[in-house]
Amino acid sequence: MNLKSRVHSAVVAVLMCAILAHADQKADQKKDKPAPSQTVDTGSFGVFVKGQRVVTETFTVRQQNGSSVIKSEVKETAGASPVEQKSSLEITGASELLRYEWSQSGGGSLMVLPNNEFLMEKITATPSSKPAEQAFLMPNTSMILDNNFFVQREVLVWRYLAVAPCKGDSSKRECQPVEFGALVPQDRTSLRVRLELVGKEKVAIRGVERELLRLNLHGESFDWVLWVDDHDQFKLMRVAIPADNTEVVRD
Repeated sequence: MNLKSRVHSAVVAVLMCAILAHADQKADQKKDKPAPSQTVDTGSFGVFVKGQRVVTETFTVRQQNGSSVIKSEVKETAGASPVEQKSSLEITGASELLRYEWSQSGGGSLMVLPNNEFLMEKITATPSSKPAEQAFLMPNTSMILDNNFFVQREVLVWRYLAVAPCKGDSSKRECQPVEFGALVPQDRTSLRVRLELVGKEKVAIRGVERELLRLNLHGESFDWVLWVDDHDQFKLMRVAIPADNTEVVRD
């Protein structure tokens, strides 16, 4: 199977293309019971700063009934009172945002919901406080790229591979860069990011050399390098953030 076919298969599995989501379901079956949930990806990332593990992110990506749910939990591995953060992102098969939630153990939470041509963010500083609202003039197809949740970058890669103009065969495939609008809810900011496929590289993952696909992720104030496994549903395997001496590796 060539690269284009494998990209299409992986992305369809995650983003739930409407045709495939409903092709094998009859109307009466939908009324009786929902389709079973399917796990697309599950695992954890270790976040290392200057070679020392500081954070572990545990995540799952599931699909059911025409939508995908990406859940993540981040735990600090150092400090007397390590902070835990949780997030839940729900999107449709057309990459439309249905709901995003974030919370942390020290208190505080937020929610992002689509509202016509806006994304509406509701921020709660403490459980007893009244939520504050902030609107962003952004379509519901904007990416959620919140702080510390690297599985959301995996979803960004899948979306890029599904829409990027490409040419060439699987061994020498070239894809043009694509820009995406994104919201960073914890920072209450929006930004533009650009993702570009570079090609295959040999990369060390936990001491083992592997050939992975490299992509460059660029923003106004950052440059990251992402590597995904094109033989395993284009799962994110490693992230390098040179400016911060930070590396993220799948466990």
